[in-house]
Amino acid sequence: MNATQKKVNHPQRDPSFVTGAYSDAVVVNDFVFVSGQASVDFKTSKFVLGTIEEETRRTLDNIRQILQAAGTDMDHVVKCAVHLSDISEFGRYNAVYSEYFPGVKPARTTVQSVLAEGIKVEIDCIAFVPKK
Repeated sequence: MNATQKKVNHPQRDPSFVTGAYSDAVVVNDFVFVSGQASVDFKTSKFVLGTIEEETRRTLDNIRQILQAAGTDMDHVVKCAVHLSDISEFGRYNAVYSEYFPGVKPARTTVQSVLAEGIKVEIDCIAFVPKK
């Protein structure tokens, strides 16, 4: 198989900010693989801490914008991996998460993890990129 790869950045990412050894997302053929995202203000490259609901919403909004830049949307997400700093906040996180996936819910794994910088949630996903 000859796979084509394309790097995708969050549309508001400050180009002078150098990320680690990863891309915000990579499109390979008909799929986009979004790296772990958190509650970040991409204009300043700073984490925006808040309640689990606030951080989940900002994180999923960031993912939505990355997916749009890759040519797809939340309706085409097929798999998510979610890391919560406190699994006891699962219900509150899940209520917000569910708003972003009103139709067929993506396959998902949710675990408790030690997260950097005091963030409460990190989410990565895989989405299908429909042919235009």
